[in-house]
Amino acid sequence: MATALVKQAEVEDTAGDAPVAAQIDHVSKSFGRGTAQQLVLDDITLDVAPGEFVTLLGASGCGKSTLLNLVAGLDKPSAGAIEVPGGRPALMFQEHALFPWLTAGKNIELALKMRGMPKQERPAEAERLLDTVRLKGAHRKRVHELSGGMRQRVALARALAQDSQLLLMDEPFAALDAITRDVLHDELTRIWSETDVSVLFVTHNVREAVRLAQRVVLLSSRPGRIAREWQVDIPQPRRIEDSAVADLSVEITEQLRGEIRRHGQH
Repeated sequence: MATALVKQAEVEDTAGDAPVAAQIDHVSKSFGRGTAQQLVLDDITLDVAPGEFVTLLGASGCGKSTLLNLVAGLDKPSAGAIEVPGGRPALMFQEHALFPWLTAGKNIELALKMRGMPKQERPAEAERLLDTVRLKGAHRKRVHELSGGMRQRVALARALAQDSQLLLMDEPFAALDAITRDVLHDELTRIWSETDVSVLFVTHNVREAVRLAQRVVLLSSRPGRIAREWQVDIPQPRRIEDSAVADLSVEITEQLRGEIRRHGQH
């Protein structure tokens, strides 16, 4: 099997001019050994451009989260290469993963500390980031005092605190109610449009994928392969109920159903 490579270069002054934010080159991933070996991802090639918003879509178990973990450097591919020219990406999970014994602000300050920011600068920067996610004044609130949506906003602020050029998001809004999720879609779109961050966003929700992305990438059922891509030319801001969003969602859903039927999943 080909030698695997994950390369996450140090941030350079020219990183903003990088031709890609992430480059996934013929990546495969297997788990187990011998006869028990299971191929989860098969020959994935995908580039994310600087400032691009890409959603990874597919049925449960198709390898979306596995691919995100590989890009994050949490695991290594069995074959192929991954390069993230701007340095280690920031990662946001479905669960907020906040430290409950710290306040909202201190959770963000911890990320700033890991980034190497001087201690005296961290409180003001944490306040700025909380303001960015519309949580001004929440610096001293404990995690248990925050709603689910507020916790995810803090988690997003913490991810932004890492000052990464690539933000990886693994179904971050899946556990939220529809109204809260819609509000956070608006906030994420706003923050993305105001920064030069690239986003690779995993979801199994077709309308969410179309609502947010510039490009939707559909993975086939296991083993995950790129089945098809769509450029989403619908102007932002979009609403999940917009007719153009609905029409493209129907087209993508039919393709997704076909992939599920092809692989014998129900």
